[in-house]
Amino acid sequence: MTTAAVMTYDSLVADISSYLERTDAATLAKIPTFIMLAEQIIASQIKFLGNLTVNTSNMVATQAIIDKPARWHKTVSMNITVAGQRFPVLLRKYEYLREYWPDATDTDVPKFYCDYDYTHWLVAPTPADDYNFEVLYYERVQPLDSSNQTNWFTTYAPQALLYGSLLQAMPFLKNDARIAMWQQQYDLIMATLKAEDQARVGDRQTVAIDS
Repeated sequence: MTTAAVMTYDSLVADISSYLERTDAATLAKIPTFIMLAEQIIASQIKFLGNLTVNTSNMVATQAIIDKPARWHKTVSMNITVAGQRFPVLLRKYEYLREYWPDATDTDVPKFYCDYDYTHWLVAPTPADDYNFEVLYYERVQPLDSSNQTNWFTTYAPQALLYGSLLQAMPFLKNDARIAMWQQQYDLIMATLKAEDQARVGDRQTVAIDS
């Protein structure tokens, strides 16, 4: 009985070398970069439930700036627990928070949040206590490398990862007649993934409405 093939980082590197028909040291050294760029582009084009993550933590009293989790990509929602009750913390613009709560030394229960920068949130009012909070967010995929052989892409989007990596090789290799074919394959695969992604989002919204 033949075992189904499963993409790994090592097998992807070998496939890229085979498809490119290149084994020179300069090209082989660039393959990890092609893979990394493809991962980033695919992640920017689809929001997949496999990386929808819930994280719970505690705010720090008198500290309005909160660390985001490692590999945070995009926040979906935030809530806070006060005296055993859970309340939503609503997304607003940075300017709104500063106008709403101009004196950061004043404290109360946070009602709003915004992206302070890529690695921090800002909440307002400034927390009066070490409130427990929960955040739902999209997490960036753990990048592939020799020590991390598989991730969401290798399991659920191996063809997109392969053709995306091949396309990322083109500026390095230049003038490859196969670009159009690889682009067509990549576009078809991504269209299917996006359709599946939209269907899952629709199913989640329907469940939320029905419940």
